[in-house]
Amino acid sequence: MSTADINLSKLEILKEGSHQLRGTIPDELKNDDPSFSDDASQLLKNHGSYMQDDRDVRKQKNEDGTKKDKAYSCMVRTRIPGGRVTNAQFLAELDLCDRLANGTVRITTRQGFQLHGVLKSNLKETIRAINDSKLTTYAACGDVNRNVMCCPAPFKNNAVFDQMQALSQELADHFKPKSTSYFDIWLTDDDGQKTDVTEFTPVKEPIYGDRYLPRKFKMAIADPADNCVDVYTQDLGLLAVIEGDKIVGYNVLVGGGMGRTPSAEKTFPRLGDKLTFVTPEQVVAVAEAIVKVQRDFGNREDRKVARLKYVLENWGVAKFKAKVEEYYGQSLPEPLSTDVTGVDDHIGWHEQGDGKLFLGVNIENGRIKDEGDLRIKSGLKAILTKFGMDTRLTALQGVILCDIDPSDKAEIDRMLAEYGMKNADELSLLRRYSIACPAFPTCGLSITESERALPGLIDEFDIEIAKIGLQSQQIALHMTGCPNGCARPYTPDIGLVGKAVGKYTVFLGGNPEGTRLCFIYKDMVPLEEIVPTLSPLLVAYKAERHDSESFGDYCARIGLEGLQAKVG
Repeated sequence: MSTADINLSKLEILKEGSHQLRGTIPDELKNDDPSFSDDASQLLKNHGSYMQDDRDVRKQKNEDGTKKDKAYSCMVRTRIPGGRVTNAQFLAELDLCDRLANGTVRITTRQGFQLHGVLKSNLKETIRAINDSKLTTYAACGDVNRNVMCCPAPFKNNAVFDQMQALSQELADHFKPKSTSYFDIWLTDDDGQKTDVTEFTPVKEPIYGDRYLPRKFKMAIADPADNCVDVYTQDLGLLAVIEGDKIVGYNVLVGGGMGRTPSAEKTFPRLGDKLTFVTPEQVVAVAEAIVKVQRDFGNREDRKVARLKYVLENWGVAKFKAKVEEYYGQSLPEPLSTDVTGVDDHIGWHEQGDGKLFLGVNIENGRIKDEGDLRIKSGLKAILTKFGMDTRLTALQGVILCDIDPSDKAEIDRMLAEYGMKNADELSLLRRYSIACPAFPTCGLSITESERALPGLIDEFDIEIAKIGLQSQQIALHMTGCPNGCARPYTPDIGLVGKAVGKYTVFLGGNPEGTRLCFIYKDMVPLEEIVPTLSPLLVAYKAERHDSESFGDYCARIGLEGLQAKVG
């Protein structure tokens, strides 16, 4: 049944009557209130910004014992297909974080930038400055297709990587909303078009329609040998089928998604299903058909179950494929046998393929800042200014410095050391393959710490892993402050998901390649007990593993009851 016949949620009604995502945003930008209204905050997401407040301040009191007022600010997210960032754009973002944000830039798990601490009064200036650098925040959030991820490795003279990168931009352009609201509100000299319905002239939204999508939609493109973008966790994943030195098509994966609500059994993480094989010429049209099926049949009554994964779960692949074929206008073949075989974090020095080098730099949890002896922000600014290279952002929250002349390698290594940044050989594999969501103090959904807790936890793990003798093993650990899964915690070897203040649900049994879901090993584990809880299992893994079996493979083979037996 089409969603036209059901009861719409409040947000669906808001979107439909918003004058194509304008709402009251233009008027509210003119007032002195430090925050946006709830309705405007919801629409604001489609423009790339979330209304937040500093949750550390919530705990503070005034001298008279009363609670301090909330310290409101905006998070501003930049949409960057494939993580491609020019030298000038990166430097502009670093400048912007000092001028109008909290002095840091965060690389996201979807290869974008985030600024935190942007005051409402500075929001328009911030978004305009990002657009002046030829980047955009439009559709970085909201009920639309978000940033299109793609392997960022800057290999040159390589048709496979050229094709994937070009497709990421083509998809991003094709699925950008047609509404002029973004231009009218943020990029004009006035404060946006009037909201009077008599003066509003809508434009056609051929893909999104009057209500846009029921929920956010995520896409990614991956090389089977390097699933660095976690293609199975996306609403729509494209896995390249490579013959010789070129891509002959893509296996289309549908229905992935990480978010869940533990109190609602109807919600769950899910990996995508293989749907079909498409040629490069078909891929955009088939993707559009998939998005339109989600538009018309995704749940618009209950946002908890509004993602595409629930349509797949309820319908099954055969019914979903038949509906996509109906929208596409012709039948589609079965998917090919091609599947994920590996993953790379792209950290360290690599031959680029044209006589130059690229360098992947680990940015722990993606936070570019200066703190003590580790001066990532100053170091990157100095290197980018001196050498002028372009960059790429990775899905593991790192940055790739491109087009480096081999003669500059020693000087860049020296500068990295000067600013306290470690090279690949100085970092444990656990740290290199770890990611975390921001959580406290900025995320309003967070239950407990993530970004601020993970570095210390990795320190503890590194000591224990060295004692056991597992330093050479690639173990992926993802941590989130709540079950929404922004750091994709349900697919790595170890997933840690905030459940209560200072306590986490421990998931085991996934893998770094992102092709298997974890299972719950133990719930409500205090932060300080996580390493002691998992240490006996790592010892057992060292003694009982099969050949090149990963820790996640071992946990999946032994199973929950078997693992519990290891610790009595």
